[in-house]
This record gives sequence, structure tokens and C-alpha cells, in this order.
Amino acid sequence: MPKLNALVAGSTGYIGVQLIKLLVKHKYINIRYLCGSSSVGKNISSYDKSLSKFKLPRIVKFNKKLLKDVEIIFTALPNGEAQDISKNLNNNHTLIDLAADFRLENSSDYLKWYKQKHRANNLIKKSIYLLPEINRKQIKKYNIISCPGCYPTSILLPLIPLFKKKLIKFNNIIIDSKSGYSGAGRGVHKKYKDKNLYESLSAYGVGFHRHNSEIDQMLKKFTKKKFEFTFTPHLSPMFRGILSTIYVELETNVSQSNLLNSLNSFYKKENFVKILKNDSLISTNNVINTNNCLISVCKSKYKNKIIILSAIDNLIKGGAGQAVQNLNNKFNFPEKTGLKWE
Repeated sequence: MPKLNALVAGSTGYIGVQLIKLLVKHKYINIRYLCGSSSVGKNISSYDKSLSKFKLPRIVKFNKKLLKDVEIIFTALPNGEAQDISKNLNNNHTLIDLAADFRLENSSDYLKWYKQKHRANNLIKKSIYLLPEINRKQIKKYNIISCPGCYPTSILLPLIPLFKKKLIKFNNIIIDSKSGYSGAGRGVHKKYKDKNLYESLSAYGVGFHRHNSEIDQMLKKFTKKKFEFTFTPHLSPMFRGILSTIYVELETNVSQSNLLNSLNSFYKKENFVKILKNDSLISTNNVINTNNCLISVCKSKYKNKIIILSAIDNLIKGGAGQAVQNLNNKFNFPEKTGLKWE
């Protein structure tokens, strides 16, 4: 099978570099162009020395003329920029966006949460928010694929099966998530230069983090009932990884084992979601450098309440790995292609 040519826009950010590290090992992909704005002419190995052993193109500035040489476009850009690239696509292109440009189904919601007008409004309906374990069957219909945010990935994977089976009460769901600082991008060092980034824990986006929007949008697809959740993210003094702790109340006559059995049944054929034994403790160290999501169902001191733990690598399952997983599903490649670790 001939390789598909790919362009990576936003190649020098943490997510972009991680994506390249996966694609160089993908047997069906040839990296044709690496694009950046402030790094034109540089080798990508200046951002990660492990890439020096691969023959990769030098970084160039994006130009729509480059699109004629590629089939796949990955965009790991600031919010808004993938919209401009999307206007130049033809039917032979597939765009996989790792930012938020096509995550929300209504342009009014995008304006509300991202404080900018959507510049490709007519393409929103031609795109899909794709969490592969949940809705991969729909991927063939779309050439614009939006990868979920890192926090929502860790939150939606445990919650959606429980919503579908109505095993938990939909009011007062509490979600506490902690992420490595790579989730805030390379600019995090300047933003937090006076806050002791490497030795302190910082809450941010309290009550109104942008990822609330996509969590809410996705959960609504699995219940007609009103639900409430409170989501608070924290930036942790570690480079990568997310641990989400989710507090839920059980429905009447539902037990901890019912939740475990439901999750096991839902994900039994999945490659990357691992359901652990009841009350297993999870560390981000268990998922670093993998595309896995680990989920544990833990009892609390109250019989009617359960604590769910969910861990992912924000740069892989919460970013580049999920993009590759979506690529594989789109083109019928084995889902683990490019995502195996020795």
C-alpha cells in the first residue's frame, strides 16, 4: 500500500512534536511538510533530539499551495487557525484538528466559549467531534475530524457508559482534574514564571473552563434528562499526564460492581481503554507514553457515592495519539498502527 502524504501544521508545539514522534513510526504515512511560524528553516530535531535519526523536512511556513502534495493535514495550532486552512480543502483531503476549531456544533457556542467568531461556519456541519471508542462508526462520512480535548477525553470515557445505562444520578457530578503543565503549551513557562510552576499546584478556569462546553455537548447525546456537573482543572508540577477524579451518586439499587461490569462490557473490545479491578489506585505514571486510558471505580465512605479515577497521557491519548487513532479508523488501518510501544 502506498503511503499517504501528511502535512503537520503547528509542528513545534508539545502536541505537534509528539505527533511527529508517532507519525515517523507509522508505516502508512509519509511526512511531506512540517509547518511553523517562528521556526522556518529549522530542523524539528532542535525541539526533540530523538527525531534527529529520521529524515524529515525542514520547517516551512504554511501556504495553501502545499496542500496539493498531501492527503492528510494535521493541525495542532492556536484556536482559530485551522478554520482558515479548512477553507482550502478539497474532497481528497482529510483534516484532523487537535485544537478546538470544530469541537462545538454551534458557532454561537464557539463565540461564547472561545471569544471569537467562527470563520468557517459552513464547515461545522461537515465536521465531526470524534472520540473513537464512542462514535468511530461515523468517521467515514467526514473529512474534517475534530479530536476531543485532553480533559474531556479523561472524563467522557468513564461517564458516557454510565449515562447510557442510567446507573448514576445526573445531578451534582463533581470532576476534579489535574494535568501536567505541557497541556498549557510552550507558553506556560512565561505565563507562570512568577508562580513556581515546577513546585506548585494551580487551579485555573474555575467554573468556566472552555472544556465544559464539549463535555456538556457530548453528555447531552446520551440522556434527555437534565444533568449538572462541576469541573475544575488544575495545573500540576509535572510535565505530562492527566488524572481526573469524578464523584458521582449511584441510582437506587445500583452498586459499585454494577458500574464496573457496565464499563467492562462497554470497553471489552477496545484497544486503549483499560478497566481495572474495583478500588484500584491509579497514577499518571501508569499511562505516560501510552495511548491508554485507565479507569478505576472506587467506593467511598458513603454507600450511595462512588469515586471514579481516570488517567491518560494528555499529549498522547489526550492529543497526538488520539489523532493517530482517528487517522487509523478513517483509513481502515489497524487501530494500533503507530501506537505500539515496545
